[in-house]
Amino acid sequence: MSGATNSFRGLVLRETDGKVSSKIEQLTDADLPAGDVTVRVAASTLNYKDGMVLKGIGQLVRSYPHVPGIDFAGTVEDSNSPNYKPGDRVVLTGWRVGEVHWGGYAQKARVKAEWLVPLPAAISFHQAMALGTAGFTAMLAVMALEEHGLTPANDGEVLITGAVGGVGSIAVALLAKLGYRVAASTGRAAEHAYLKNLGATTIVPRAELEAKPAGPLATERWSGAIDNVGGPILANLLTALKRSGSCASVGLAASNKLETTVVPFLLRGVNLLGIDSSMTPFARRVAAWNRLDRDFDWVLLDGIASTIGLAELPAFAERILAGQVRGRVVVDLG
Repeated sequence: MSGATNSFRGLVLRETDGKVSSKIEQLTDADLPAGDVTVRVAASTLNYKDGMVLKGIGQLVRSYPHVPGIDFAGTVEDSNSPNYKPGDRVVLTGWRVGEVHWGGYAQKARVKAEWLVPLPAAISFHQAMALGTAGFTAMLAVMALEEHGLTPANDGEVLITGAVGGVGSIAVALLAKLGYRVAASTGRAAEHAYLKNLGATTIVPRAELEAKPAGPLATERWSGAIDNVGGPILANLLTALKRSGSCASVGLAASNKLETTVVPFLLRGVNLLGIDSSMTPFARRVAAWNRLDRDFDWVLLDGIASTIGLAELPAFAERILAGQVRGRVVVDLG
């Protein structure tokens, strides 16, 4: 690595007497953690987990000072890795960046080379983060469902729960572009038009999915599902999957408890697929970004993503934790 100590801005979290505070500070290369590659960060995102970190919820961060931000996109500035050279465009999601390791809320980041993925040439930094971890996770879920037999020719709709959130919004748009019939579930009636614009064919009120079925099996309804909620909704939708249907479980916002029976698995052969985007093998990460490049309807991106600066992060963290943010939030580091 070069010995440059250029100053740059970053949002730094500090802890005093158990209370976490945030402040935009001037940093230098000497402040960065160890790693193979230094990246000039162009954009990051605000996800639900980022909101928790910014507010000191859940002890996701154990060491302070800390720069949060669970993903970023930018240009390689310096590298000790043979796989990357200065000027390369890269994107990073996962590997507990923004929790254990300093993340994307600074104009520079230093990470292990194996955590990075080359960014497809046609995707801008802003577009990459308008998708970000949420878009990457949605693509992994779609890939998993397709690998377990889901095709647009399957009879029935694909259900997306928590459809107004980042993963849900992009999953709706992805599946619709691929030719699937999409049922989008939300508890927010005001967002029905938003989901229809993304390509949803049916809107399913959240309360309908929360109602417990009368028995261990409900009427077959969904050819597949992507669940962002967990808890009772996940348990209930499993009972209504069509024979050999699959559900990709992505988020556990409601609960990590799953109170169900083996009946849907034994009598209908349904599959519950866990999606962990944090430590995905390199080849699959590349495949997912290439699929996003090819299959996402980029025209819809402006309607899904909004853009903020570093100074706006604390206020937006409160809003995202209160369920007041829809779609994706891009953080501009320029």
